[in-house]
Amino acid sequence: MTAGTPHAGPAARQAGAASTAQPPRRPGLVLAVIATTQLMVVLDLTIVVVALPHIQAALGFSGTNLEWVVNAYAVAFGGLLLLGGRAGDLLGRRRILIAGLLVFSLASLLGGLATGQAWLIAARAAQGAGAAMAAPTALSLIAVTFPEGRPRNRAIGVYSAMAIVGIVAGLIAGGLLVTYLSWRWVFFVNVPIGLAVAAVAARVLPETGRSTGRFDLPGALTATAGVALLVYGLSNAATTLDGVVATSHWGDTKVVASLAAAAVLLIAFVVIEARSSHPLLPFRVLRSRDRSGAYLISLCVGTALVGMFFFLTLFVQEVWGYSALRTAAAYLPFVPAVLATTAAAQQGVSRIGPRPLLIAGSAVAAGGMFWLSRLTEHSTYANGMLGPELLLGLGLGPLFVLIFLVGLTKVNPGDTGVASGLVNVGQQVGGAIGLAIIGTVAWTAVASSLRSAQAAAAAAAKAGAHPSAAQAAAVQAQAYHHALATGFSRGYLVSAGVLVLILIIALFMMRVSRADLSGAGPAPEPAGDASAANLA
Repeated sequence: MTAGTPHAGPAARQAGAASTAQPPRRPGLVLAVIATTQLMVVLDLTIVVVALPHIQAALGFSGTNLEWVVNAYAVAFGGLLLLGGRAGDLLGRRRILIAGLLVFSLASLLGGLATGQAWLIAARAAQGAGAAMAAPTALSLIAVTFPEGRPRNRAIGVYSAMAIVGIVAGLIAGGLLVTYLSWRWVFFVNVPIGLAVAAVAARVLPETGRSTGRFDLPGALTATAGVALLVYGLSNAATTLDGVVATSHWGDTKVVASLAAAAVLLIAFVVIEARSSHPLLPFRVLRSRDRSGAYLISLCVGTALVGMFFFLTLFVQEVWGYSALRTAAAYLPFVPAVLATTAAAQQGVSRIGPRPLLIAGSAVAAGGMFWLSRLTEHSTYANGMLGPELLLGLGLGPLFVLIFLVGLTKVNPGDTGVASGLVNVGQQVGGAIGLAIIGTVAWTAVASSLRSAQAAAAAAAKAGAHPSAAQAAAVQAQAYHHALATGFSRGYLVSAGVLVLILIIALFMMRVSRADLSGAGPAPEPAGDASAANLA
C-alpha cells in the first residue's frame, strides 16, 4: 500500500511523511550538490583506467593483480548499492550522502598515498563503499525533494547527463593528470572536491528524517555478497588473448565458484525478502512493469556501453596509435550530443510522453552501435568513429533520463533509496556482463583471425615467398590490426543487439504514460500487500 493513500495505515503515512523532504529553499544549489556527487562517482569508474600502466610500473603489479585496481571498486560499489540505498531510507538521506562523500574522499587520499598493492586495492574497495552510499541517496534525494512533473524532469535531466558525461570526463581528466602530474593525482583530485561538496551538502540539502523500520540483516548480507560475487565472477570470466589462442575463463574454478555462490546467495535473498517484515528490497517496488522495465533497460545500457568504451579505447590506441590524451579528446563530440538530447528529453517527456522517447532513443543508439561495428583498421576518425559516437550520444541521452525518471515513478517515498539502488545496480552488473560476454566474443574472433593470417603466411612461405624481416614485421602488424578490428566489430554487434533488446522492452513491456510523470501522487499498491503498511 502506498503511503498517503486513503487505504494506507497510520504507520505507512508516518513513514512516508518522515521520508519526504521539504521543498528546497535553494533548488539550484541542491541540484548542484547532487549532480557533482554523481559526476564524482561515475568519473572514478574511468579516470583510473587511463592511469593503470603508470600504477603498474610504480607499484609492481602483475597483469592479474592490476585488474583488482578496477575490480575492487566495482565489486564493493555493486555489492553495497542496495544496502546504501536502504540506509538512506532508514537513517536519513542527507546523513548517508555526506557520510558516503567523506568515506570516498578519505579513501581517495589513502589511494593517492599508497606505497603497496594491498594498500591501493583496499583504498579502492573503500572508495566503492563510499560511492555505494552516495550514489543511490543522491538519486533518491531528487525523488523526495523535487516534485513529479517539470521540476523533477529537469533535475533528473541534469543528474542523468552527469551519469554519462562522467565516463568521458574521467578519460579526459585521467589523461591530463597522468600526462602533466602523476598517477597519484587521479585519486588526490577527489579529496578537495569531495570535502567541499560534503560541506555544502550539510548546509543546503534538506533533511529527510529517519523511517521507523530496521535493517534486514540477513537480506543485506545475502544481497551484498551475492551481487559482489556476481560482479567478481563476471569480471574474471571474459576470454583473453594468448598469442593466437583465445583462452576462455568461463570454466576457471574461481569463476565457476563465484557465479555458483552468487546464484545460491541471490536465490536465498529472494526467499528471505519474501518472508521478511522489513525487507531490504520490498517486492512492491518491482510490481510496476514500468519500473521493472526501467531496471532492465539500465542493465542493458550498462552491458552495451561499458564494453563499447573498453574496446573502442583499446582500438584507437593499439590500431590508430593514439595517446591517452588524444584518445580522451576523440570522445569529446560524444558529450554535446548527450547533453543536447538529455535536455530535449527532459523537455519532451511532458509533451510526447516517455515511451516514444524510449523507442526513438534505443533505435537511434542501436543504429549508432551498428554503424560503429563497420569500423576497420583502414578507417579514419572522421569517417569511422565520429559519426557513430554522435549517433550513440543522441540515442543514449533520452535513455539515461528515462531510466532514472521511470525507475522512480510512483514509488513510495520510503522506498526511493532502494529504487535508486536498483537503477545503479543494473548499470554496475550490466557493465560486468558486457565486459564478460562482449570480451569473450571479441577476443575469440581476434584469435580466429590471427590463426587465419598465420596459416596464410605459412602457405605463402611454402609457395616460395621470402619477405625481408621488415616486410614480415609489417605484414604481422597489419594482420594484428585487422584481427583487432574484426574481433572488436563482432563485440560492437553484440552491443547493438543489446540495444535492440531495449527497443523490444520499450515496445512490449513499458506502458508508462505522459500522465504518470506529470506530478500526480503515487499510485496505490495492490490490496493485500502485507508489507505495505511498513515502508521500511
